[in-house]
This record gives sequence, structure tokens and C-alpha cells, in this order.
Amino acid sequence: MTESIKCNPLLLSNQLCFPLYASARKIVAAYHPFLKEIGLTYAQYVTMMVLWEEKSITMHDLGKRLYLDSGTLTPVLKKLEGMGYLTRSRKPEDERVVVVEITKEGIELREKAEKVPYAMGCLINRKGELFTPEEVTDLKKQLYRILHALE
Repeated sequence: MTESIKCNPLLLSNQLCFPLYASARKIVAAYHPFLKEIGLTYAQYVTMMVLWEEKSITMHDLGKRLYLDSGTLTPVLKKLEGMGYLTRSRKPEDERVVVVEITKEGIELREKAEKVPYAMGCLINRKGELFTPEEVTDLKKQLYRILHALE
């Protein structure tokens, strides 16, 4: 590769953001059939993951955990509430704060969702181990460094 090609900031092959973007799209698409079985989209799935962990969380904190703004998060929560998996309510002492709480049905959904990470792991590693556990840990750390840098 010539020096002028290596230094060209507009070559797709010189971009870090492009393989991240393309990988994210491919990963979300790969999740689709597994999540369809339990009736969730990827955005709904990661929202439920936080609720399975926290049980109750403010919408503000949920948005921060998921890197989503309220305009993106609200329709996800509305749909999950309509499905019976969560409730939304305002704090009596501060009406501006919306609290999201998991329901019994939402807790029960966790059992169905437990097979999703395993299914994705099998799919990603179907041609052999893609990453060692240590490499997975390092990759997550590096990706979170990017997320934190862009906050």
C-alpha cells in the first residue's frame, strides 16, 4: 500500500467506524431469528436485560445504560408495556421522573431469553472459536472506551 493510500482519510478501508457499523448491523440481524422466537426486537431485548438485572429503574438511568435518548426509548417501553412486560409510572415526589418496573410476565420471559446468548455464541463460533474469553473481555473494554469517549 502506498503512503498516499495509507494516509487517505476518506478510504473506506482506513475507517475504524465502518467495520464497527457493519459488524453491529450483522450482529443485530443474526439475533433476529432467536429474538423473534420470544417476540422481541433487539432494542426490546437489551431493555429487558437491564430490567432483569435492576427490576426497577428510572427512564433516565435506563437510557444512559442503553445509550438511547428518550425519543428512541419511549416507543420501545410503550411496546413492552403493551406486551405486559413492564410498567411505567411517575414518581409522586417528582412528576418529571418516570420509573420503569418489570412485571411478573417480564420476569417469566427471562427463562425463554436465557437460550439466546448460547444460540448466538454457537452461531458466531460455528466455524471454530472466534475469540478466546480473554479476547472477548479485551474487545468489550475497547468498545466501551469508544462509547465513553463519545459521551
